[in-house]
Amino acid sequence: MADSYSYDEQDTNERPTVSRKESLLLRKLPYVIVLALTLLGVAYSGISYHPLAGYWEFVAIVSGVVCVSAAWPHTRDKKAHIRMIWTQAAHWAAILIAMNIVLLPGVQRLLTGPATSLAILLLLALGTFLAGIHISLQICFLGIVMALLVPAIAWFKQSALFLSLAAVAVIGLVLIFWRRQRDERGADFASS
Repeated sequence: MADSYSYDEQDTNERPTVSRKESLLLRKLPYVIVLALTLLGVAYSGISYHPLAGYWEFVAIVSGVVCVSAAWPHTRDKKAHIRMIWTQAAHWAAILIAMNIVLLPGVQRLLTGPATSLAILLLLALGTFLAGIHISLQICFLGIVMALLVPAIAWFKQSALFLSLAAVAVIGLVLIFWRRQRDERGADFASS
């Protein structure tokens, strides 16, 4: 009987921990989604040589929705909600206008495809950071991560050959040590 009681007590103690983890994941999910969309856009822009204008505009709209949803619980009343929605709508509309200015034909003649994509990502990062200043540090951090991806893309493009060679070298070393360890285990097993 005592064993069953301790089992039930342990079971009830574990349930809130799981729900807290699930709750934390659900609260962070919008930020993770925006970061994942950004990383996908960065990865694709690193491969392609044309701007991803429509994609970055979509990410900007998703970021605006995340900003509104993050600020919603912290606003007091209906008037504050409406003001916050209009403020965020104006903020993200300005970011979208700036992105589209970069896509104008006159500007496009000055920028290459990858440079255009980086400029649009930088505008998105700036918009996210500035929105985060008014809403939450998590959104601010998301903007900083987005901004850091701009030089990371440039560095990756310059270092692609070096990184490829380094990856091949690491894979080769892992295979050599794995095979050596496997051969030593076989020798130890055979001598036993």
